[in-house]
Amino acid sequence: MTTGPSVHVHASGMSLTVRIGGEMVWQTAPFFRERLAVEITAARRRVVLDLSAVSFCDSAGLNELLWAWRLADQAGSVLVLACVPAKVQRMLARTGVGTFLRVYDTVGEAENALVARGGA
Repeated sequence: MTTGPSVHVHASGMSLTVRIGGEMVWQTAPFFRERLAVEITAARRRVVLDLSAVSFCDSAGLNELLWAWRLADQAGSVLVLACVPAKVQRMLARTGVGTFLRVYDTVGEAENALVARGGA
């Protein structure tokens, strides 16, 4: 049984953690795009996408991650990924996306790295 798409947000100062859940596929892409657009453009400098609850991600889901990364960049924010499931990590590696979209093992590591680098 699969669960529907979900987005849970935790804001703290200049940081925002967005926990994405469910399948990231073409059917759920509009839901994620709408929710992420609102959160990413909310004037936070650091955005961590926590993918720990993502059950499946196809090319449409990957496209949404890239779109979110570009939107954050245009908004003057830095977006990174955390808690990326192994299958999604393999997709990032195979497509080369992992070379420029930073990935951390935990949300805490991602937040610490962003603070240490001044958000960049």
